[in-house]
Formats: sequence, C-alpha cells, structure tokens
Amino acid sequence: MSQFVHSPPAVTVREAVFHLLREFGMTSVFGNPGSTELPMFRDFPDDFHYVLGLQECVVVGMADGYAQATRNAAFVNLHSAAGVGHAMGNIFTAHRNRTPLVITAGQQARSLLPFDPYLGSTQAAELPRPYVKWSIEPARAQDVPLAIARAYYIAMTPPRGPVLVSIPSDDWDVPTQRVEARRVSRHLRPDPGLLAEIGDALDAARRPAIVVGPAVDRDGAWDEAVKLAELHRARVYVAPMSGRCSFPEDHPLWGGFLPPMRERIVQTLAGHDLVFALGAPAFTYHVEGQGPHLPPGTGLVQLTDDPQTAAGAPVGTSVVGSIRLGLLDLIERAAPPRRADPPVSGRAERVPAPVPGERLPVEWVLQTLTELRPRDSVVVEEAPSSRPLIHRHLPIFESGTFYTMCSGGLGYGLPAAVGVAMGKPHAKVIALVGDGSTMYAVQALWSAAQLGLPLAIVVLKNRRYAALHEFARLFGYRVDETVPGTELPAIDFVGLAAAQGVAGVRVERAEELTPALSRALRSAAPMLVEIEVA
Repeated sequence: MSQFVHSPPAVTVREAVFHLLREFGMTSVFGNPGSTELPMFRDFPDDFHYVLGLQECVVVGMADGYAQATRNAAFVNLHSAAGVGHAMGNIFTAHRNRTPLVITAGQQARSLLPFDPYLGSTQAAELPRPYVKWSIEPARAQDVPLAIARAYYIAMTPPRGPVLVSIPSDDWDVPTQRVEARRVSRHLRPDPGLLAEIGDALDAARRPAIVVGPAVDRDGAWDEAVKLAELHRARVYVAPMSGRCSFPEDHPLWGGFLPPMRERIVQTLAGHDLVFALGAPAFTYHVEGQGPHLPPGTGLVQLTDDPQTAAGAPVGTSVVGSIRLGLLDLIERAAPPRRADPPVSGRAERVPAPVPGERLPVEWVLQTLTELRPRDSVVVEEAPSSRPLIHRHLPIFESGTFYTMCSGGLGYGLPAAVGVAMGKPHAKVIALVGDGSTMYAVQALWSAAQLGLPLAIVVLKNRRYAALHEFARLFGYRVDETVPGTELPAIDFVGLAAAQGVAGVRVERAEELTPALSRALRSAAPMLVEIEVA
C-alpha cells in the first residue's frame, strides 16, 4: 500500500507574504510607492493600513518611531534604487538606533534584469550595506516569503536593526507555499561567570557610578536599572548622545549627562572608583580628545546587548546579553555593603522671563514647556544645538517617553514623532525640533495631518544651523568670523504647516508662549508652534 505526502495548497507570493506579516503583527505598511511596488498592493487586505510618506526618508523615520513605540519591527516598502537612496540617511539612523525594520525594495522584473532596465537596481542587496543587519534579493520568486520571515527574525534579534529584501515586480503572482511564523528567541542570558565578576566589582567599589545607555530602555529594563542603582547607592549618568532616557531625571541618584568629549568625561567621573557602562558604549565621542578614557585608578565593567560595542570598549570586562536578564541576575545577588547616599546633584535654576523686545531664550521656552506638559507625555527631539539646554530644563521621568536619533543625522525627529504618535495613540506626543532639522523632512507634517494625530510640533527657530557655530570655534574660527552655509533666514513654518493641513501659530513675544503651547498640548489634531528663539 503506497502512501502519498500531500503538499499544502499553493498560494501566491503576495498572499503568503501578507499572511506572514499578519502573524508578525506588522499590518501597517510604511511606504511611498513606485511602479515596481504596485503589484504587491493589488487586492490590498482590508485589515492592513498603508501609511504614506511623501519622501522615503520620512517613510523610514515614521517607521522607526512606530517600531520603537510598539517594540515590534515595522514594515517598510521603498522604491527600487532611488527610493532606497533617498531613505539611506534614516536607514543609517535606524541602524544606530538599533530599531528593527523589515524593509522591502521594489526591483524591476526578473526577465528585464539582464538588459540593465530603467529603474533596475544593480546589486540591490549591496546598496544599503553596511547599515542593515542582513539584505538579500531571493534567487527565486518562491523564496520571497521565506526571506521575509528570516528578515524579521534577524531584525528582532539583539542588537536589533534594519534588514532589507529586494523583490522583483513579477514575483508577487508566482505560486509558492505558505510560510508560518515561528517562535525565535529574542534574548540571550549573559555569561554567569563574567556577570558574577561585575557583581563582585560593584560590591567591592567604594563609590560606583552607573552610565546608562539607550539599550536599558529598549530592553524594558528601566525599573531594574533603578533598583540596581538603589541597591548600590550608585550615582547614575546618561551615556553621551543617548537616543533614549533610561533613568528618571528627578531621582536622588541622578547625576546628569556625560558630554561626548574624552577629557570632560574623565573630569565628570572623577572620584568614582568603578564605572558600570549599562546598555551603553564606553564611550561615544564627538570631538577629538587626548589622554585616558577614565580617571586614574577607576575600573570599568560593561553589560551590553551588542558584541561590537563590547569589542570596542577600551578597557575592563564586558558581558554580552540581555540588559534586563543581566540586571535581574545582579539584583538577585546577596545585598551589597551599605554605602552612604551620594550628594544630590544640583538642579537647574529657574530661568527668568525675558524682557520685552528680547528674543526668547531657549532655556526659558523649555522651562515653560516642562511646566505645561503632562508628566507622562512623550518627547521626540531633534534640536542638536539646544540639546545641552534640553538636558537641564526638560527632564524626562518615565520609561518610553523620550526618543531622539543616535546617528547625528538630521531628518529623523519630525517623522519619528509621527510614528511614535501612531504607536502610542493614548499618549500626548511632542515633536521638539530645530528649524534646520524640520526642513530635512517637513513633508512629515502632511502625514500627521492625514492621520489626524494629536501631535504637538514645537519648532525652535534660531534661523541658523546653530550647532555648527558652536563647533566652528573648536576648529579655529574666530568669534566674529562668518561660517559659510549656516544661515536660515525667511522660512515660514506656519505657512508650510498650513499648506499641508496642519494648524500653526507663531510666537515672538513672551506673553504669547504659554497660550500657544497650552493650545497645542490640548489639540486633538496636529498643531505647530513656531517659536522665535535667541
């Protein structure tokens, strides 16, 4: 008696991919369609939502914010080589942010590829490298669903990040087999022996410091980080250029932000005999420095989810694995020796209101925003020249309420705020952006309007790329010397917002600020506040 093995019924590549995306919880598609993507969206499922961005950098920025807010990979659809090229700035940012994105890029039909066709992407899988974790153009159309599945698992495995699958336009109607979602581990337990060495070092330290980075908040380890700091009475600092807040900034153990300069980091950490870099590099620098990375006699230990970060530490013991699982193991150890509480860090002094006729100081604007915003509101920031003032005058108190870019590339903040507002529909989201940053991705205002998001957009308008004026002094420019290409006069952000369906108001005088911010924070639709600042 013969036996027959029956294969499951064939479906199209399109049907198989949408089934898989549904199982992965990726039913929002962020994109800007081109001709090579149109075959994917024929008979678009009713339970999916296409989120249109008017430029590919906006598409990826929105998806990045949405993925971080929902803690799941976001699905992105880009157009061939040109679309991927437009998106590369924010793909780089997603790579630095460790944001899981499954990016698909359209490709010309397989039958045309031998003839170097119009819109064909030469070596499509190579184009986004090295800023994706994995990329492929499947050898056969039938393999596209398997490639999407593998891409998702890789994107979601720490350190998370973007991946790309290039899909020829004639693949979508090819018969294939349905692929079912699998459960793939997303957390690695840190090496217990090396982790015990970190615990021993913390116990033996007289005055330990913890330097928290974005991986703490990404891994859902906020509460555990607070508990460990309290157990050891350790002063807590934020790593340079961190893209997330990983410790409450009103906690008695709060120590402030480390600057991205070697000598100043050493100066700030003086007096600590052990530094624990927790979910952070040791350290991220922005300008050239000299001398040691740590004060003399200070030890370094590190827990990170990224092997590359561990390999790059200049000294000390590094352990690779889940931040949260590692902290749970450290917390469960026997209680450490009791230490005295470190002195409470000084708080920012209250900023007086500007005198009539004076342009508004950024620190006073931020102080006013802090007094008006709900404590659990979410801030998405891209105002680089104002960041030191933001650190002092706009404290963050809760997990998952602060996002910025770890890359240094502009054009992330405004679209990311749109994505965060989509992913946190019950939160008040505030986009705090500079005028230069806004212009990199101003089309995101249109998406915010179309989606009807209750997004408050605060534009700090100093009419220049002010961060470059600061750096110019480091590179030998005189105080009175003009920095070419850094002035931004005559941009009407209220007008730009209105043209895209977003209400706006301009603030030039002190008495106008509180009413304008209050209105934006109450608004059920997106609203822009353009503020003339010094």
